[in-house]
Amino acid sequence: MSSGDENPVAGGGFFSAITSSIKGWGTAMHKSVNGLLGYEGLEVINPEGGTEDAEAEAQRGRWKQEDRDSYWKMMNKYIGADVTSLVTLPVIIFEPMTMLQKMAELMEYTHLLNMADECEDPYMRLAYTSSWAVSVYFAYQRTWKPFNPILGETYEMVNHNGITFIAEQVSHHPPMSAGHAENEHFTYDITSKVKTKFLGNSLEIYPVGRTRVTLKKSGTVLDLVPPPTKVNNLIFGRTWIDSPGEMIMTNLTTGDKVLLYFQPCGWFGAGRYEVDGYVYNAAEEPKILMTGKWNESMSFQPCDHEGEPLPGTNLKEIWRVAATPENDKYQYTYFAHKINSFETAPKKLLASDSRLRPDRYALANGDMSKSGAEKASLEERQREEKRNREVNSHQFTPRWFNISSEVSPTPWGDLEVYEYNGKYSEHRVMVDSSEVNEELDINSIEFNPWQYGNLSAE
Repeated sequence: MSSGDENPVAGGGFFSAITSSIKGWGTAMHKSVNGLLGYEGLEVINPEGGTEDAEAEAQRGRWKQEDRDSYWKMMNKYIGADVTSLVTLPVIIFEPMTMLQKMAELMEYTHLLNMADECEDPYMRLAYTSSWAVSVYFAYQRTWKPFNPILGETYEMVNHNGITFIAEQVSHHPPMSAGHAENEHFTYDITSKVKTKFLGNSLEIYPVGRTRVTLKKSGTVLDLVPPPTKVNNLIFGRTWIDSPGEMIMTNLTTGDKVLLYFQPCGWFGAGRYEVDGYVYNAAEEPKILMTGKWNESMSFQPCDHEGEPLPGTNLKEIWRVAATPENDKYQYTYFAHKINSFETAPKKLLASDSRLRPDRYALANGDMSKSGAEKASLEERQREEKRNREVNSHQFTPRWFNISSEVSPTPWGDLEVYEYNGKYSEHRVMVDSSEVNEELDINSIEFNPWQYGNLSAE
């Protein structure tokens, strides 16, 4: 479904109103072009404005003028390229969290997956699970960049909703992560890879990944394809994020699915954050209407085969974003702070855990200079390891995930799938049954994702 398409199934009034509104916003994302001398054609977009304020917006944002100019001169040669691992970025644009930790933010509202597992109605199961998938976009609107994980780096999380979560960086070129989470109601598995396109003052991000959720009670297996994301005003103007496009969640067991359309931001913020769509049965007939805003809440209502609300039914809220800290430096949620803390760390934390990264820890403590130096040191150590593997014809082998023979097609390219090998569950059982009850002393654990010893000392 593109911004101008008619829905082939739900042609009723509610959906028609949505579609006609989308048509009016079709070109809004290209509304503001900066005319500053030397930067002709550079797109600067004020999400709350119109076409006349691009030059004023270009002077805003977190960069100083001299830093903007310097960074633009360095970056403009990459226009049109995938910059996922091409460029070393300054820590001024980073948040004290890694991509592995950011993957765990999807675990905040997993009570919705618990409710889906307990639900007997197959269409309401999809209403719950798709609302869970939408819920993370409130956290994803943060404009700070997380640290790229080091190959072999991990992130563990416990003490939340009965979940055990493990993620591991399984590949460096291309950058790929794998994750597994589980509680008594569901299992969650992801192979995560991104593809990017640098457009000068914006970055398009395509989620070339595979996400599977299994509900334990019914055995339902769900596949999730999220929409792409666009980061606007990277260098000039105030950075902001939008995710226009389709989210599709498919019940691989029955063929039922949810199709939600994330509206693009239009002039003066029209349509920003809005999400609309339906739960369909396997015959592609709409069963439940869904609507809301990804930064606020989602609601549902049973509908007829034309997509119109059933008489005698009301729109009911299914998810609402939790309260957040005021004036937080990095716009963190309370859950993001938990992810970054040792409150959610298990007993005998792996030394490869993201929390222990010295660059992340320094940035969290406000020491940007130390963070930058530690980041450079980690990256150089990673390059040393790569050279050593090549010289010795070694291969890196992930600890908690195995590469499978499956290649999964996605809208943005094929993906090699990594599978959880179960060894982390065995590790946790062994550790949790041990008699070690000492408190975690983070100062006594050195970050260690490395395959080899200290190469520089050899």
